[in-house]
Amino acid sequence: MAAMMQPQIILLKEGTDTSQGKAQVVSNINACTAVADAVRTTLGPRGMDKLIHDDKGNTTISNDGATIMKLLDIIHPAAKILVDIAKSQDSEVGDGTTTVVLLAGEFLKEAKPFIEDGVHPQNLIRSYRTASSLAINKIKELAVSIEGKSLEEKKSLLAKCAATTLSSKLIGGEKEFFASIVVDAVLAIGNDDRLNMIGIKKVPGGNMRDSFLVNGVAFKKTFSYAGFEQQPKKFVNPKILLLNIELELKSEKENAEIRLSDPLQYQSIVDAEWNIIYDKLDKCVKSGAKIVLSRLAIGDLATQYFADRDIFCAGRVTEEDLQRVAAATGGTVQTSVNNIIDEILGSCEVFEERQVGNERFNIFNGCPSGQTATIVLRGGADQFIDEAERSLHDAIMIVRRALKNSTIVPGGGAIDMELSRYLRQHARTIAGKSQLFINSYAKALEVIPRQLCDNAGFDSTDVLNKLRQKHASGEGSNYGVDINTGGIADSFANFVWEPAVVKINAINAATEASCLILSVDETVKNPKSESAQGEAAASAMMGRGQGGPAFRGRGGRGMRRR
Repeated sequence: MAAMMQPQIILLKEGTDTSQGKAQVVSNINACTAVADAVRTTLGPRGMDKLIHDDKGNTTISNDGATIMKLLDIIHPAAKILVDIAKSQDSEVGDGTTTVVLLAGEFLKEAKPFIEDGVHPQNLIRSYRTASSLAINKIKELAVSIEGKSLEEKKSLLAKCAATTLSSKLIGGEKEFFASIVVDAVLAIGNDDRLNMIGIKKVPGGNMRDSFLVNGVAFKKTFSYAGFEQQPKKFVNPKILLLNIELELKSEKENAEIRLSDPLQYQSIVDAEWNIIYDKLDKCVKSGAKIVLSRLAIGDLATQYFADRDIFCAGRVTEEDLQRVAAATGGTVQTSVNNIIDEILGSCEVFEERQVGNERFNIFNGCPSGQTATIVLRGGADQFIDEAERSLHDAIMIVRRALKNSTIVPGGGAIDMELSRYLRQHARTIAGKSQLFINSYAKALEVIPRQLCDNAGFDSTDVLNKLRQKHASGEGSNYGVDINTGGIADSFANFVWEPAVVKINAINAATEASCLILSVDETVKNPKSESAQGEAAASAMMGRGQGGPAFRGRGGRGMRRR
């Protein structure tokens, strides 16, 4: 209980938290503020990166909010809610993960003095929910649609959305180059919603500009048997056969028990085994396919048999790659070589095996169904390429969302300032305490432009004053932080755009999370039922002590890095 004396409680020892009422709410707010502070500096084009090192020796360098939140091993039960909203923002929209954590942290920070002064949390929650719905309606009102534009126009608009996302990432220096790759990749998969139809293959070496987009499928050369090098490595308009069977010489005694009365009969069994494999290979060749891919092994006998007949084969192709080849080429994966008809064979314009870095890649280009694309990423260190992949994932999600919900809002903190101004104005029309609460919600929204300035090393007070003045005049609703000069600029005219759905989702999730945390006023430790006692005994044997289920993990501080 000694930990209770500390003013800022992050996490008490296991099983000792019995605080109630105001102290509990303030304690939870402090924990969430500490989490928001962990990702605060990663926001925006000048955001810093975090290097997270776990006990297995793995190192991750990232400025993606969701990635950092996952890797910080947060064990405080209230602070875990912030991890969940970052994950939900990542899966729903793909970007804005840092924004959502910052907003939730700021809403709670603004609520803290009211709670300490004895305001009932439910009053705050009611006002926050009202403010949230007003803000979301205002976003919908301010959003600009990109529907009805020609393909070229749409492409350039989407590229600007992708560039805005990428500007805050590690590969921000090449954002135009990658933005066009991302837009082409998303347009290539068309209406297919499956994200795994865009493959990202990482090849260390070269520089970022050596990355390229394959309008089809590319995968690393699989394990190959003798005879592989004699196969042709390039085809134009080939037929492609996709299999899920082993083309290896197998002992049939694995499948049946055989009893011989005469040793001479053994030869007939060996012959039968050879006939079975030759029959399979013969049917593959007769199908007219020039490329044979299988999820299972293709042995050395089959490899040489295909090489003699100018057919390319690859075995042990991963499930994901095989499915993508099937979707791209229009082929169907077969589990038997009997009855191979033309309809189940895939096709592409050009197939080639190409050297990329120190790896050889099988590349299927110009696929008819055009439902997949593959981005081959190049770069220096492995950590760098991993972060580039995470950055591209965010950009791909943003472009997909912008295509589906084709409304955009100005970025760079412009929309946040406009919402803040609108809510302050609205607050003046309300009587009672909720005027103060909505005002504090409006103030919390300013955290985004303020943090953008702080991270870039500008004077945030000065920039925010300019922004407030510009937005209040009624003419500058699109004005946000100018990252290059340290002043303010029209975000819309400068093409700093983001899909409206990103902001709507972020405000929704952050408000929900802060209301949820404000509504918790007691942590209840489970009474020891028989099962709990058994569990506690088991965990004591493992040397972990015992505690209420909300605090399972290791006692001590609120955030622990793996």
